[in-house]
Parts: sequence; C-alpha cells; structure tokens
Amino acid sequence: MHFVLLPGLREVGLAGMLVDEVSARLKPVLIGFALVGAALQLLVLLQAEGVASGWRDFRGQLLMAVLGLAGAYFALLQWLPLAAWWLQFSYLLLAFCGLLLVLQVVPSNSAIRAR
Repeated sequence: MHFVLLPGLREVGLAGMLVDEVSARLKPVLIGFALVGAALQLLVLLQAEGVASGWRDFRGQLLMAVLGLAGAYFALLQWLPLAAWWLQFSYLLLAFCGLLLVLQVVPSNSAIRAR
C-alpha cells in the first residue's frame, strides 16, 4: 500500500513536503500492523508445532526477526527520530523478511497431524 500510495501522490502533483509527511505518518502504522501480524503468526506457530519451533523452524526465525526489527524501528523512532538511514534500513529489512515469509511453503494438514 505504501509503495502504491506515495508515487500516486507525487504524480497527482502534491507538494513534496506533504508527500513526505504522509510517508512519515504511514510507515509507523504499517510497521505496527506488521508487528501485530507477526506476533499472531508466531503464537499460532508455537501452538501448532511447539515452543522449540520458534528457534528451529525458518518461519519462526523470520517471525522473531520481524518482531525484533519492528521493535528496533519504534525504538529508533522514539530516541533517534532524525536517524533516517537506520529507519529506512529497518523498514526495508522488514519488507525483505515479509517477502521471505510469503515465499515459505504452507504446511499441509497431514504434516501437522503427523506431529
């Protein structure tokens, strides 16, 4: 959504400062949404496959990375709001982890029942 909305706003001809302000307001909302989604997915994974799957399973590792990166983003936003490079780096790493999560194979019901 973020990658679609901002270029569209620039194309309409809105002022650059307005687009930057919308971006500054949207990113924390999207990161918070990713944080809640990753927490829920991790809880479901831990419930379905056990606590050890959080460390053993690649999905669990990615979900914990998302939780850590989202926490780091909000910590940087709180204590170093002018560290734009680190904020953008955290945002891009979150997007990469999300892409890797989407590309993971969905576990089948038979594999879950076998455990």
